[in-house]
This record gives sequence, C-alpha cells and structure tokens, in this order.
Amino acid sequence: DSFKSAAGSQTAKVQQVVTSPDGEKRYWFKLEGGQASPGMGDSPEPVDATITQDYETAAAMSKNELSGTAAYMSGKLRVSGDLMKLMQLQGALGQMPTALKGIDVDY
Repeated sequence: DSFKSAAGSQTAKVQQVVTSPDGEKRYWFKLEGGQASPGMGDSPEPVDATITQDYETAAAMSKNELSGTAAYMSGKLRVSGDLMKLMQLQGALGQMPTALKGIDVDY
C-alpha cells in the first residue's frame, strides 16, 4: 500500500480547519504505525500542527487536483505549529487522497 509505505514509522497529530462562508469545519488525523486515524471536530490530543484552508482548496486537494505544497506556496493553505514535521510527512500526505478515494464525498 503506497500510503503505508510513504508513512513508514512516522507519527504525527494534525488538526485541519476548513473555512467557508457558513463557518469552519474542523477535522483531525493521527498518523501512527503507517496508519491514519481520522476524526471530526477538534483533536482529543495536542496536535503537532494545524492546517487551515478554504473549502475550494480543501476540495481540490481531496480530489488530488492540487498538492499541499502548491497550496502552501500560493498562500491557499496556512500552517501553524511544526512546519518541519509536516514537511517530513509530505510523502504520506500526498498519498492520502488515493488512500481515501473509497470514501463517498459530496463536493
């Protein structure tokens, strides 16, 4: 599995905030042992980093139409916390849209 291979033995806890005219949606995921455990709302544990982006950016990233690096470099994605940790996770984060493609999502 490409995600598990990319994740390796890395561990991280990340909060995601998606903004829209209707307010914020908050999600989190924990990466551990080559597996990602996602959840809705605020992370129950302290996070290494928080990623904030608008709905259009989040949807484009989810559909693998925009990479996290391109979104960050263009200012469409903001990071607070440990940016270096996220950079180390770049391979695993890049595989997440493929790993999650079986989830039914309405955009």
